[in-house]
Amino acid sequence: MATIFTKIIQGEIPCYKIAENDTHIAFLDINPVAEGHSLVVPKKEVDYLFDLSDSHFAETMLFAKKIARAMDETLKPIRTGIILDGREVPHAHIHLVPIYKSTQSVSLGKKNDVSKERMKEIAKIISAGVKL
Repeated sequence: MATIFTKIIQGEIPCYKIAENDTHIAFLDINPVAEGHSLVVPKKEVDYLFDLSDSHFAETMLFAKKIARAMDETLKPIRTGIILDGREVPHAHIHLVPIYKSTQSVSLGKKNDVSKERMKEIAKIISAGVKL
């Protein structure tokens, strides 16, 4: 059965898309721990990030780096953190979390309410900074 991420990739479920190429997609997490919390997902459905081939893993990290750079330039956090948890959805993915203050929690269990309008705005802002 296809994961929720595969359904997003196939356009069956909408998302707040930031960027996409032939092999990867980046979009905002709908349960963000901070404004701009994004997911980088390989289009190939593989459950565990470390089961990706070496080349696909490297491509995933390089794609994530481009998204993080765009987040840094457009959202102006102190830095962008990375979380490799992967238990929520059985499809390899990377969480990119903008860190705006030194005391900010980046725990995936701490949801930050962000309106749909703001999510659209944030996706558009980050997307404008992406250099693929």
